[in-house]
This record gives sequence, C-alpha cells and structure tokens, in this order.
Amino acid sequence: MQTAPTTPAKATTTTAPYGCYEPAFNLPSLVEAAGASYVARWTTFHVRQLARSMTEMLTKRGFGFIEVLSPCPTLYQRRNKMGDGLDAMKAYRERSKTKNGAPTSEVALTKDGEIMVGKFVDRDRPDYLELMGGQMLEQLKDRYVEAEHLR
Repeated sequence: MQTAPTTPAKATTTTAPYGCYEPAFNLPSLVEAAGASYVARWTTFHVRQLARSMTEMLTKRGFGFIEVLSPCPTLYQRRNKMGDGLDAMKAYRERSKTKNGAPTSEVALTKDGEIMVGKFVDRDRPDYLELMGGQMLEQLKDRYVEAEHLR
C-alpha cells in the first residue's frame, strides 16, 4: 500500500515506512470548496446512514460527494498495528461521532483521532446545464435555442 493524498499523518505505508509526514487532504472541505451541493462521510459500519445519504444525494441537483471509509486489513491495518477487519468495525463504532452540519474545515481525519461522520453540506445549487443555459442565453440572447434533449 502506497501513501496517498488521503493517508493520515504518521501512518505507515510501503512508500512511507517511517510514517507519512504530509498533511492529508480533507476531502469534504475540498469538494465543498469546489461547489458540491451535497457532502457526507460514513464508514462501512454505518450501512443504513450511507444508504440514506446515497438516496438523498442522488435527488440533488449539481454534484455530490460521499466519502466512505472502509478497512484495509491486509496491508494498512497490519502495518499500523490496527488488527483485522472486525477490529476496524469496532474502531469505526467507537471512534465515529455523528456531526450533521459540521463545518467541513473541522472534519479532517487523523490516524487515531475521532472520525466525524454525517451529512456536512446539503444546499440547493444550479446544476451544470442550468448554469450553461443561463450563460448561453445571456451571451446569445434570442439566438440561443436550447437543444430538445437538454430540457
């Protein structure tokens, strides 16, 4: 297992045998800044909440993002002395705190810290086709004709 932009600091990987020293990406914060209309995080322990979030996200206009944390017992957990898959589920149950509406700047993950889960962003925004149509209408005025298949 190689170090990735989401690898928590101090986690051991094949490419960082003495621990990762780069700060990990905070994906919920990153996608909120990119304009996501829906942002959530769940673990594989939170099956019902994840299913509900997927349904909610798919009804939203614009792009949405759900981060799903899942165990890697064969490499990551073994290298970091975190046990097996069942131990990961227990850790998800014990370390996860549901914080719906939490500011995404405050939900960064660490190797051993609290795991903030929940729906962080749920806002109405125009989707790509609405934005494009509005701009085309503004620029082309009465010359703009929306394609039939885009309605």
